[in-house]
Amino acid sequence: MQVPFSKPFLRGHEGARVAETIATGWVSQGPRVREFETAFAERVGALDAVATTNCTTALQLALYVLGVGPGDEVIVPSLSFIATANSVWQNGATPVFADVDPRTYNIDPQAIEPLITSRTKAIMPVHQLGLPADMDPILALAERHGLAVVEDAACAIGAEYRGRRIGSLGPLACFSLHPRKVITTGEGGMIAVNDPAIAARLRTLRQHAMDVSDLARHGAKDVIIESYPERGWNHRMTDMQATLGLCQLEDLEFIRDERRRLADRYTAALAGIPSIEPPFDPDYADRTWQSYAVRLVDGAPDRDTLMRLLLQDGVPTRRGVMAIHEEAAYADTQAVLPATEDVTRNTLMLPLFAGLTDAEQDHVIERLAAHVAAAVAA
Repeated sequence: MQVPFSKPFLRGHEGARVAETIATGWVSQGPRVREFETAFAERVGALDAVATTNCTTALQLALYVLGVGPGDEVIVPSLSFIATANSVWQNGATPVFADVDPRTYNIDPQAIEPLITSRTKAIMPVHQLGLPADMDPILALAERHGLAVVEDAACAIGAEYRGRRIGSLGPLACFSLHPRKVITTGEGGMIAVNDPAIAARLRTLRQHAMDVSDLARHGAKDVIIESYPERGWNHRMTDMQATLGLCQLEDLEFIRDERRRLADRYTAALAGIPSIEPPFDPDYADRTWQSYAVRLVDGAPDRDTLMRLLLQDGVPTRRGVMAIHEEAAYADTQAVLPATEDVTRNTLMLPLFAGLTDAEQDHVIERLAAHVAAAVAA
């Protein structure tokens, strides 16, 4: 049996809906993007939402609009995809790496304050693997020190923290719509915004800071000559992508429920497998289960060896979340983060997606159990 690691959930009608959009003539950013933004904001409990090309550009714009620039520092977890740090660098600022809570794999609020300096401009918590970070102490810390907060919510569409939706907690939260995330537009990002003035500026910055949108120009009854009061970027989503996104939003609750059902099956099965720990699931959060990361403890096989054995059985896996500070691109930071380093070396992600069959999941569990048993017996 060959089990996919991940794939987007698509019902089959999406192509026809996208074709309808193409037939309107709007294939770049237009009315469908605005419709998608409105629906997305409503779903995450935000005042507004601004679509972008991907989550990295969303993070870069969010930091920029809050004034992050050269000479500034932004505190981020190292245990994250490299885009988290790259978005800081893209604004000319410096990412400062904090350690994580070894249970949740999210930034440890107690690790943040010792890193704050006169150059610190913002904190960027990451809702890792769809599990919300512990936001209340982070928001309180930011307020106490006068710092901005930008949430890297790449994996967290549909997640909740203490009964509040991710996207409604702070001023800016950035989501990914990559195919490995909970819902997708192929590539794409979204910024949940709770300040109308910031939303308006983000909309200009994503289109080279043009002071009037293409949609407004095409609908005008008189000649409009646009101007460019500042410099910006081309970070626009297309109406074709937005149409797919609207289809995906319709299925979000089903996708989220199915991911939770599959995660529960994994967790129940792992209770009978020694040396493998299931993910910690805190009671303050309702997570999306964007990924299911297990932890290898005493007696377990070497992580990379186990991944190779599983791949030979038709079970692809992925290493645990990367430690950015250990990559050559950020080696000059010289950070020492023991919890992060332990987690990244001793975790791996199992296949999980809406559409994974019970038979496929049972194959994953059976092969995992067999290899662990062999290692324990050796």
